[in-house]
Amino acid sequence: MRNRVLSMLGIAAKSGNVVSGEFSTEKAVKSYRAFLVVVSEEASENTRKKFTNMTDFYQVPMYVFGTKDELGSCIGKEFRASLAITDENLAKAVMQKLSDYKTE
Repeated sequence: MRNRVLSMLGIAAKSGNVVSGEFSTEKAVKSYRAFLVVVSEEASENTRKKFTNMTDFYQVPMYVFGTKDELGSCIGKEFRASLAITDENLAKAVMQKLSDYKTE
């Protein structure tokens, strides 16, 4: 099931609907372009707190999922601590996979 989530993130990246890295993710959230934020399980406590507070304020769903290497490689980049999906339908599909994964 974990691979299905990573595959969905890869599909979102291939369609050009993913921004990654702390700065780009933050910019997408604050400009109301992000529909979902994914933060790595390995991200620092400070990074998690920053994104938790920001996504709560801007009312964007946030999940903590995957290692930095997994998040980076599934979108064709180096390791990434955070990414945002900028397409509403893709974000819903990824959230469905994430919630299925969490309930396993």
